[in-house]
Amino acid sequence: MDELPAEPVKEQSINKPHEPKQVTLTGRIQAPPDTLLQDLLLNPQFTYELHHLLNWYILIEKVQLLEHERLGLLGREAVVKISAVLDQITPETLLADPQINMADMAFAIEQYVEQRLTVERHCWHVDRSRNDFQACEQLFTLAGCLFILVQAVHRLAEKYIDVVMPGYTHYQAAQVISPAFYLSALSEEVLGAVERLLLIYDNINACPLGAGSMAGQELLWDRERMAHLLGFAQPQRHALLAVASRSWVLQIAAELSTLAVALSRFVTDFIAWGSSEYGFIDLPDELASISSLMPQKKNFTILERIRGKLAHVSSFYVDFLLGQRSTAYTNLVEVSKEAGSYLFSLWSEMQAALQLLTMVIERMQFREAQMRASCEREYLGGSSIANLLTLQGKIPYRTAQVITGRYILLSLEQDRQPTQVDTALLHTLCQQYGYEITIAQEELQQTCDVDQNLRKKQTAGSVSPEAVRVLLVRQAEDIKLAHSKWEQRRVSLEKAYRDVNALMVTFREEWEREQRAGKVV
Repeated sequence: MDELPAEPVKEQSINKPHEPKQVTLTGRIQAPPDTLLQDLLLNPQFTYELHHLLNWYILIEKVQLLEHERLGLLGREAVVKISAVLDQITPETLLADPQINMADMAFAIEQYVEQRLTVERHCWHVDRSRNDFQACEQLFTLAGCLFILVQAVHRLAEKYIDVVMPGYTHYQAAQVISPAFYLSALSEEVLGAVERLLLIYDNINACPLGAGSMAGQELLWDRERMAHLLGFAQPQRHALLAVASRSWVLQIAAELSTLAVALSRFVTDFIAWGSSEYGFIDLPDELASISSLMPQKKNFTILERIRGKLAHVSSFYVDFLLGQRSTAYTNLVEVSKEAGSYLFSLWSEMQAALQLLTMVIERMQFREAQMRASCEREYLGGSSIANLLTLQGKIPYRTAQVITGRYILLSLEQDRQPTQVDTALLHTLCQQYGYEITIAQEELQQTCDVDQNLRKKQTAGSVSPEAVRVLLVRQAEDIKLAHSKWEQRRVSLEKAYRDVNALMVTFREEWEREQRAGKVV
């Protein structure tokens, strides 16, 4: 970046008013951004970055200072004093000024520092582009939001594992299941998403800093060192990809969209189960709403809100996708700014949906009596009757299915409850198909027993209480492991932040000692 012609001024405390000088950032453009550009584009972007990304901008600036010092471009005094001014920057002290910084965050930081220093620093920001800089700070927004997701999923997976209920296929009562079995499927979906997001995080954990505008840098920047100082696993190995690609946005949004779709299906079930027709679940009054006309109603509109927010997540993914589609593969504001302008909205909507859903799960009550009654009035043991006819009566399975279907139909016509078994009717139907059976009343009764239907499943991953307990234990272990992996990455990121600031403190202390000894370089 060319040296700026602004006259340096003395360092000032952030508590004192400071009148910035008019500066020229480029010789190519002679006017500041148009007012409409400022109002609709630049100022909203500046405000967003000021409140969500400023800390990462400052961290990146400090890492670049350390690299300038290593390259011999800045003396220790300059590093110490520039770092001190960077520490003064806050959302309250940094302003978007089209005359001074073109309402651009990187320029604003640069000018804030430039106008508060007297120390020699002509090489500061030499051979540096904003392109890799801005890609870098965007990557850092991942960690915090993903940790919130993991914590919400963790809480969600541990709730309501001991209540019983009917299961449905094609919107018809099908088999006896339990809420524990159903909720373990919800946990499995969320856990799978957490693990895939971890893979995405590791895949994109490469630092773009040092890539320049698109083709690399002329000075020999130590990109490995800068990447590690910023908490990345490694530098992005291709300069063009470092500044042009925003596939990480699409990868994350795609995974969150997939999870949102799955969660919306569970929420749809909760909506149905909370209706007066099912009456399987209840929520406390503080999570319910009322009708302005019908005083008897207790509405669970919170579930509709959650499902609506989950729809936004998928719409944001489509927005990101179309924003990047058919753009040139290089650094573009269209891609780096516009195409991802709703990224924080994606985080916000997903986080809100997860927090609301977690609250619902934590306060949900299952109505066991209603669910048992629903199970007992349906012929949910039909498949067990067919299995019994085949395994004990030696009747071909498809024929056994036909006989069982006839038995259920005739029982319904006689207004007989499933538990009111009729062994004579079943024997008669088998004889009509040419088979004699010796199935006893007690055996037929067991096929229609709700509790027996829950316990008799034997395969791994089934609805049986033992299988569900085994699965929940494994899920708890997997959740603990996934949480540990995320925690390792969080600690690594926080350590990088602390290490950079500690290096700056060491620089300052060494410089102060040299100054006192009269050996300042």
